[in-house]
Amino acid sequence: MQQTYIRTARADDADVLARVDRDNWSTLHSVQPRPQVPYEPFFSERFGPRDHLVAELDGHVVGYIRLGFPTPLAVHAHVRQILGFVVADEVRGKGVGRRLLQAVVEEARRQGARRITLRVLGHNTAARTLYESEGFVTEGVLPGEFLLDGRYVDDVLMGRTL
Repeated sequence: MQQTYIRTARADDADVLARVDRDNWSTLHSVQPRPQVPYEPFFSERFGPRDHLVAELDGHVVGYIRLGFPTPLAVHAHVRQILGFVVADEVRGKGVGRRLLQAVVEEARRQGARRITLRVLGHNTAARTLYESEGFVTEGVLPGEFLLDGRYVDDVLMGRTL
């Protein structure tokens, strides 16, 4: 039986997380262009290891979720936002994403947040279904916000109270 382990990222995870990000890039979940050489560093001044939870399956990194503040405003400090979420294609459907999502909700609570939000592309039905099953509700839709692969795609804001 495969064992999923969720932990806070470490500085030495940068290369493997960048590879997971690149290998699983898709317009299903990304509005950014496909990464090109030379690649940007995975960790930055804005988001370091402390802002990422990592999923390991049988000792191999297979995904991550990034948690941060939606804005720098003090009046918004009670809200956290999921600002990145990738699970390797080969392990989708095995509960890894759900475990990451549950862990990030607990981390947001631990940090004292009262709400957690995220943005998801309207055509990403699998992700939206997962979020809904974990208590997130659609709170807003920006119709046709992105042009991806020649199609206009909605930007969906989801959130939940903690």
